[in-house]
Amino acid sequence: MKAAANIGAKFGALRERALAYWLARTEQERKFLAIGAAVVLVSLVYALLLAPAIEGRDTLSRSLPSLRQQAAQLQTLAAEASTLAANPAPAAPPMTREGLLASMGQRGLTAGSITMTGEYAKVQLNGVSFANLVSWLDAQRRENRIQVQDAAFTALAAVGQVDATLTLRQNNGAAQ
Repeated sequence: MKAAANIGAKFGALRERALAYWLARTEQERKFLAIGAAVVLVSLVYALLLAPAIEGRDTLSRSLPSLRQQAAQLQTLAAEASTLAANPAPAAPPMTREGLLASMGQRGLTAGSITMTGEYAKVQLNGVSFANLVSWLDAQRRENRIQVQDAAFTALAAVGQVDATLTLRQNNGAAQ
């Protein structure tokens, strides 16, 4: 409370000094001071309020053409996505013993045995390159939607060579 009264007294004393200074000036000096104060006030309003708004508007107007182009590209992509979503993915050929043997032959893999049981295939591979086997499995996953349900690998003495027993299943759902 005492601090507020102290501030009020200081403000009153400052006001009295400013009024005494103002009254001590001639009419012409008062006009110059009023015009100077108005110029300073207008400059502050412009610098703090108007200039940032004008610069922001200019920046937005410069970026508007590229934003319109991006919006058009997004609309084109959205239309393409809806078209693709409306068309079902092409069905993968059903997993068959002959199909597995043919794809393995293309990769240089030789199956020891392939046993087909319903929608599952059990594949035994002996002495094959692990990297080659993994690339074949990846190709089967992407192209034919065939997934590995179970796998057992045994490393051989030769570097990178394995014996493998795989259980494969074809996923008939959506593409992976």
